[in-house]
Amino acid sequence: MPLPRRTFLGGMGLLGAALRTSLSGRAGAVEIGVCADAAHFSDAVRYGFDYFEPDASEIAAMDESRFAEFRAQVLASPIRSKSFRILFRKTRVVGPDVNEREVEAYVDRTLGRCQQLGGEIMVYGSGGSRNVPEGFSRDRAWDQIRSFLRMAGDLAARHEMVIGIEALKRPDSNIINKSADSLRLVHELNHPHVKMIVDFYHMFLENEDPQIIWEARQEIVHLHFANPAGRRWPRSASESPGYEPFFDVVKKIRFHRGLSIEGNGTFEADADASMRFFREMLA
Repeated sequence: MPLPRRTFLGGMGLLGAALRTSLSGRAGAVEIGVCADAAHFSDAVRYGFDYFEPDASEIAAMDESRFAEFRAQVLASPIRSKSFRILFRKTRVVGPDVNEREVEAYVDRTLGRCQQLGGEIMVYGSGGSRNVPEGFSRDRAWDQIRSFLRMAGDLAARHEMVIGIEALKRPDSNIINKSADSLRLVHELNHPHVKMIVDFYHMFLENEDPQIIWEARQEIVHLHFANPAGRRWPRSASESPGYEPFFDVVKKIRFHRGLSIEGNGTFEADADASMRFFREMLA
């Protein structure tokens, strides 16, 4: 099992703890993470991120040797992979040919691996898995999504994780396009391990009022963020008129969980500027 972060830092001694505090990306009560391939884990540590968010599908595809190597790397570091994105690459949960047994076995195994890396949140976006085929009943698709999330929530409980439903802009997905849709699902399911996330990039491009964050404040477990112009790592408060209203509500609800950068950029060129940006916006 992963060592608690406090235990690890205690073992590093006061000097190591002080160094980690000085480098941390934490902005107020919010932990700042970054989405990237597993090969960039060491970059996330070096640039002072609070946690790392890899693709769950990449973790699932690792052979046992590679997974053991990555797990050892994570557990030897001061941070964890606390959240995961892209649960599915090719698997479908909507449509006429869904193999529910295979889906359940895959999710169980994947959540098990993610838990070993310190996983707490599994983001469920994966637009390709839920896109409604042409001519297929949207009501039936909604029921299939609910059935999948109920099963995934039960497995998440077993692995001490939470599923976070992510709304995706069109055409990335043709269903669950707004955070209000995610909130509807959460309420319909009423499952303690199925909640929602809010992604600023998708919310802004869907022209959704950021006040949905206030409405959904009890159900939001995670945030994603990118500059909507080119889906870039954010660098400046002047980049988008949507930044200030978004962060105003995030601060109003006293959000104290993780916010991950999910966009195009590099650690070398963008990490320092992005860290300053989040500290400024969340001050």
